[in-house]
Amino acid sequence: MWQHFLDLFFPRRSLSGAEGEWITEQERSKLVPHPVIEETLALRKRGVRFLDRLVAASTYADSPLLKKAIHTFKYGRIPALDRELGHLIAGAAAVTDGTFVLCPVPLHWIRRFQRGFNQSELLARVVARERGLTVLPLLKRTRWTGSQMKRSRADRLTAMDGAFRCTVPHPPQHVVLIDDLSTTGTTLDRCAQTLKASGVQRVDAWVIAHDAKRI
Repeated sequence: MWQHFLDLFFPRRSLSGAEGEWITEQERSKLVPHPVIEETLALRKRGVRFLDRLVAASTYADSPLLKKAIHTFKYGRIPALDRELGHLIAGAAAVTDGTFVLCPVPLHWIRRFQRGFNQSELLARVVARERGLTVLPLLKRTRWTGSQMKRSRADRLTAMDGAFRCTVPHPPQHVVLIDDLSTTGTTLDRCAQTLKASGVQRVDAWVIAHDAKRI
């Protein structure tokens, strides 16, 4: 009932501006995974020291519709796009034996309050349903770090120092981080560092998109 009331005054508009739904079938058909994978050696060469593997469903800058979808989901505060975007991650991730857990990258409570949800948690739930996996919130963000968007890599590293802690005494040996976007990889790497300091042996990351132009 409440949603119908809102639709009268704030009608839903799709990614291309069509009225009536957040995403049309035509738009959905264009959101297909084109996986980008970085293995350990490639990550180390660009300064990502703790993350062992990064899988992105697609690139960011070269896909305007995907860019619009992520921006609408995250900054437009439209959690209803989680299914389509989570489906992209699930489709891009390689077949595995399932001996790992998914861990969403946490938001600070201030950011979560502002946005109304943690996009990484929503994505992790979709991926878990589609792949038959378990989601465990193993990390907590301990302090407010502000926006990373316009910071240099050096500034990001400084801002993220000590920003996370592990929430369990004995975490699983293999963890896959879930997030919406990877640029420099700083946030994912700091998460991986925290997990490994707590006893995790391997940390991978699955994201919707990789913004290679901002590395």
